[in-house]
Amino acid sequence: MPVDHIRYDILAQAALRGVVRTVLADAAKKGLPGEHHFKITFNTTAPGVRLSERMRASYPQEMTVVLQHQFWDLTVTEQSFDVGLSFGGVAERVVVPFDAVTAFYDPAVQFGFQFETIDGAADASAGAPILEKSTGAVTRPAGDEKNAESLPAPPAAAPARPDNGGGEVVRLDRFRKK
Repeated sequence: MPVDHIRYDILAQAALRGVVRTVLADAAKKGLPGEHHFKITFNTTAPGVRLSERMRASYPQEMTVVLQHQFWDLTVTEQSFDVGLSFGGVAERVVVPFDAVTAFYDPAVQFGFQFETIDGAADASAGAPILEKSTGAVTRPAGDEKNAESLPAPPAAAPARPDNGGGEVVRLDRFRKK
C-alpha cells in the first residue's frame, strides 16, 4: 500500500473543523437562523479546554453542549470558541479549541459529522502510518428520529444502512485509494 505523504486524512479533518468554525462564527454574528441549533461534543481532557471544576468533575472525558435557546456571548476565534451556558441553573463559561471537538450535529436539518482519532504511529512491517479511527464523518438520514436527538459514536466498522431514500453514512476512508 502506498504511503500517503500528503495526509489527506488530516487535511479533511481540518476542513471539517473549518465548517464548524464558520457555522459558529456566523451564529455569533447573526444568531441562529430558522430552526438551526447545534450539538457539539468535545473531549474535556484536550489541551486548551477550559471548564469549571464542577463541570470537569461531571464530565471527566467528554461533554456535549447544545447551542439553541440558552447560550450567550458566543465568541469564535481561529483556534477555539467560548460561550456562556447554563448547567442546572448555574451560569458557566466554556472554552473549547476546535481540535477538541469530536462531533458536530444540527438536528434541524439532521446533518452532522464525527471526527476521526488519528494516530500517526508507523507500521513496523510496511513503514506506512497506522490510522486508528474511532469514528467517521456521518450524515444522518432524514426521518431518523431515534438518532436525531443524540449523536452516539458509530462502531469502527459500522454496517451499511439500508437505503431508505434519505442520507447515508459516509466514511472518509471510503475515498482513500486502497
